[in-house]
Amino acid sequence: MDVKFVADGTARANALRTRDVDVAEYVPISQAPLLGDGLVHEFPSARTNGLSLNTERGVFADPAMRAAAREAIDPKALVDGVYEGRADTAQGLLGPGVPWAADLRAAPTGRAKAAAPAEVAKTRQIVLATYTNRPELPEAATVVQQQLEKRGFTVKQVVRDYAQLEADALAGKYDAFIQVRNTLLDTADPVSYLVSDFTCDGSFNITQLCAKPVDAAVDRAAALADTDARHQAEMTAEAAILGSDALVPLVHERFVQGYDDTRFQGVSLDPMERTLITADTRVG
Repeated sequence: MDVKFVADGTARANALRTRDVDVAEYVPISQAPLLGDGLVHEFPSARTNGLSLNTERGVFADPAMRAAAREAIDPKALVDGVYEGRADTAQGLLGPGVPWAADLRAAPTGRAKAAAPAEVAKTRQIVLATYTNRPELPEAATVVQQQLEKRGFTVKQVVRDYAQLEADALAGKYDAFIQVRNTLLDTADPVSYLVSDFTCDGSFNITQLCAKPVDAAVDRAAALADTDARHQAEMTAEAAILGSDALVPLVHERFVQGYDDTRFQGVSLDPMERTLITADTRVG
């Protein structure tokens, strides 16, 4: 087996089309229609594309403004337009790639009343950032900008390579940040993601959220060993996080893997992104 790292998604798709490669991982959404159904295989992932709002400083330090931003967003427009139907409208932090989550989902708790459009129009310009490493995100940012501006916000975009944005995002220098996050990071359990992204001492807390109810809910989930009880507690924590409007879920991404299933069998379509080629993979 020869493995090549090809950073450009279009180049990966072209290599698959010309049979220079048998399997192309992470086919860009824009390339999927060009390849056709015989080469495109999509399935739910554990990745959620979300709009992180800076809860510590700026316009979105006001919960009413965060609520207004949430109300302004139409995730279905992203699914239908940017993702061409190859994604799922976000229902929460955890999507179809976490199959137990839907049955345990609770309504968000403690949400503020949204600011009226007239109040929104009085706010200063907000900076919305995202990165180019995932080709759908700049287009998603443009759609989100239009939706926010329709609500009355004034929006400036910053779009760069992720390496140029991460430090500033973690330092809270942007008002809003669109990112794709693996909600089962490192483990098959979302507690590590909830801790790192939404607690006061979180190491990847782009929203700068520090709320006692959220910390308490996440701590309760982390302390439980029974799987069912832990899952229920994680969804209670999700409700508290969504209630803060620190993050507005946009879409649950699907993985789009490319291979010719008439020539290549046994490719592992793993929502956890851990396996692809296994002992069961065969050519011919």
